[in-house]
Amino acid sequence: MNILLINGSPKGKRSNSLKLANSFIEGVKQKKEESGEQVTICELDVATLKIGACRGCFSCWQATPGECCIKDDMPQVIEKQIEADLIVWSFPLYYFNVPGILKNLIDRQLPMNLPFMSKGDRGYGSGGHDARYDMKGTKHVLISTCGFYSAKGNYDSVRMMFDHFLGKDNYETIFCGQGELFRVKELSARTDEYLDIVKTAGEEYAAGSISEATESKLHELLYPKEVFEEMADASWGISRDSGEKEPYDLIFTRQMAALYNKGAYDGKDRVLAMHYTDLGTTYQILLGRDGSKVYTDGSLKTTTQIDTSFEVWSAISRGEMGGAEALGNGMYQVSGDFSLMIDWDHFFGSTKAQAAEEDQTKPEDAGQKKPSMTTMLIPWITFWIAVSFGADLGAVITMAVCALVPLLMRKHKLVIWDQLSIAAVALLSLAAYISGDRNLTTNVGYLVFGLFWLGSCLVKEPLCATYVKYNYGGDKAYKNPLFMKTNYILAACWGILYLLTAVWTYLLRKAGFGSILIVINNLVPVIMGIFTVWFEKWYPAWLAGGKGKR
Repeated sequence: MNILLINGSPKGKRSNSLKLANSFIEGVKQKKEESGEQVTICELDVATLKIGACRGCFSCWQATPGECCIKDDMPQVIEKQIEADLIVWSFPLYYFNVPGILKNLIDRQLPMNLPFMSKGDRGYGSGGHDARYDMKGTKHVLISTCGFYSAKGNYDSVRMMFDHFLGKDNYETIFCGQGELFRVKELSARTDEYLDIVKTAGEEYAAGSISEATESKLHELLYPKEVFEEMADASWGISRDSGEKEPYDLIFTRQMAALYNKGAYDGKDRVLAMHYTDLGTTYQILLGRDGSKVYTDGSLKTTTQIDTSFEVWSAISRGEMGGAEALGNGMYQVSGDFSLMIDWDHFFGSTKAQAAEEDQTKPEDAGQKKPSMTTMLIPWITFWIAVSFGADLGAVITMAVCALVPLLMRKHKLVIWDQLSIAAVALLSLAAYISGDRNLTTNVGYLVFGLFWLGSCLVKEPLCATYVKYNYGGDKAYKNPLFMKTNYILAACWGILYLLTAVWTYLLRKAGFGSILIVINNLVPVIMGIFTVWFEKWYPAWLAGGKGKR
């Protein structure tokens, strides 16, 4: 298959539309090569070619049929078109049509037609000319971006022009609004998602046709109208009020503010202060019910402040480093309400980005829910309660529960700590049944459970992190030092607690105070649970504020 890519953008390789065209062709090439077909790609950058304007002299019809009197690069373009099986026309929308350099190329296609009026009924226009060359099998795809929030209604003249010389409905189109966003690295998470859809369209096109589902995705907005227009207005770097040029860090902050998802508003106004330490500037962003607004005068009461160098925050925005990882490594600091940072993607991520994040945090096993710590705790709690009242019957009850837990929790993914707990409790129950010693086995249970927690501090994933990481981006949480430090400390605390529980349980029983153990051994974990809830909020905020620095 021979593919001809005609890049009609005056920007050449820097064209936003070209990014889409390359993704589409990549999809076509991949699909064709999977079926064993060889694919060759020829790209023509019109901006680098010498193609003069048509003179309207009709020499190519009369004096030298099929040959233009202008001696430039156009004959090579026509030759490539004749050889192509698929021609991809890539161009930005310029004043509601193709750029001038591409229009020159289109005008200069006149030698490809015969001068005689066609007798065929094309179903459009008031006449036409038959092709000089047999190109009935050549397919065409138009790919273009524009600078409006939507492509809808902006390509009427483009369609009508191509209808005339390609034939109505004889070509495919991918027209995308918000084209300028494809050059903004800070928005690559969203634009790359769209490029993947374009690639899928290419794969489907190579297989026969683009599906309705993919067509629907191609027509979805990258960002809502108001968000895009705010970012577009800010990108000019000119104050709407004074008309004066604004500093780049302010432009950047306005564009960041435009990404605020007002659907995340929870009834609480927030004021985010961005203090760029290397520039000595601070801007406040009001996040409210009706959207966001940037203040430059410091007149608002800040609820959350980020102290960062502009270089670091820009790199985070471009995806060159993880925000949580950079925070954990002390590359910027946060003071005030830390909940904004925890829910950052909720407040500043697109709906699609959030959906993608949610997909990434789901367990790999299809159809299963996240792991639940309840799966691990049920056998232990049953063991300590049931065996405490009777070694024989308690052990039987506990072993029955161990057998039923995988069935009861079958909708949740089983992790290593669930499996180890079920096995350990089953063995301890068997030991209690054989020995008849309920005190020794329950005490050993506290010891083993504590060692589980402490042992997890020696591996990549502390026990508690195994269950809660899905709330922090799944495996991405491993790159978040704040998350990991918090969970290692909590795992150590729980481990030490249960080792101490084994010690005081043994001592109190030996001293004859075993009756109060039921109260103590149930009350202490509750207190520890309350501490855990507080600590997992306080400690990351404390570290983020620079309090934990050397």
